[in-house]
Amino acid sequence: MEKSRMIKFPCHGDERGWLVVAEGGGDIPFEIKRIFYIFGSERDVVRGRHANINSEFVLINVAGSCRVRVLDGLGGEEIFSLDSPHTGVYIPRYTWKEMYDFSPDSILLCISSEKYDPCEYIRDYDEFADMMKGEQYDR
Repeated sequence: MEKSRMIKFPCHGDERGWLVVAEGGGDIPFEIKRIFYIFGSERDVVRGRHANINSEFVLINVAGSCRVRVLDGLGGEEIFSLDSPHTGVYIPRYTWKEMYDFSPDSILLCISSEKYDPCEYIRDYDEFADMMKGEQYDR
């Protein structure tokens, strides 16, 4: 399976300011079907707390900062710090994600490969871990 990883986006600038480009199927490793963003979360709030069967994500903190914890259900864990508008983290399907430690000005842009479908969400970590240990999922 693919692993979560940091992505650095092309950043172009001059005396007028900066422009960051992220194209679906290129900089974003999938075709984009949905975009949403999270803002106004307190520092001690944890968002996410789920895995997805079909959806892949790229998360970009376009303002402020936050952390993203990803777990593979088999004991592997990685924490990414998002604090730059020209970097993001790629999260493949079947990856547990938790977003937390939001700065007061955080705006977390979430780019998804799929439209929202509540049936593809795994919201119980123990169920997710059992699923991954038994490899009862469609690679």
